[in-house]
Amino acid sequence: MASPRLDGRGTSPDTRKPYTLNSPVTPFDFHHCLEACAQGDRRALQALYDHEGPRLLGVARRIARDNATAEDIVHDAFIRIWTGAASYDPARGSARGWIYSITRHLALNSIRDTRRETVLDDADMAAVPTLPGRLDDLALWSGSAKIYRCLEQLQPGPQHCILHAYVDGCSHAEIATLLGAPLGTVKAWIKRSLKALRECLE
Repeated sequence: MASPRLDGRGTSPDTRKPYTLNSPVTPFDFHHCLEACAQGDRRALQALYDHEGPRLLGVARRIARDNATAEDIVHDAFIRIWTGAASYDPARGSARGWIYSITRHLALNSIRDTRRETVLDDADMAAVPTLPGRLDDLALWSGSAKIYRCLEQLQPGPQHCILHAYVDGCSHAEIATLLGAPLGTVKAWIKRSLKALRECLE
């Protein structure tokens, strides 16, 4: 997946010391990164792309169900992040949640535009990004209280599967490794959890 091409705003590629936002002991600073993007620092966008691009691609792929489409979605998402970084409002949620919401929104629009069939309907996808308190990963949006209650009804294992799959963009195999659970169990948990969320939201 190639880095996004940017036109119009910002300077030419910076040849100074690479822009870094984290260290082995310090978490990636998404808020600082967006502030730097808003100031036209392309190194910040590249750092964000290197750190989060693969996970965003995983999220887009799971929604669009097509690799080429997912790559286009992520490219467009980074263009929007770059041009809209100044509009990010910390009062509405975390910086990482804002970044993921842009990607999910573009992916869902792609499905509507192309009328692709997907395993998840809009209610399923709305359920995932609106859960508050997910280690500052998720933005708070309208209607989140109901979604939160629905997700709270899931057992910890299935709930973590949903979050890892549709927020972090992990594959089923990666989730199985993270949770130390059999691959078949992870797949069953996700299938049953999506069904439970769908019923809870009706």
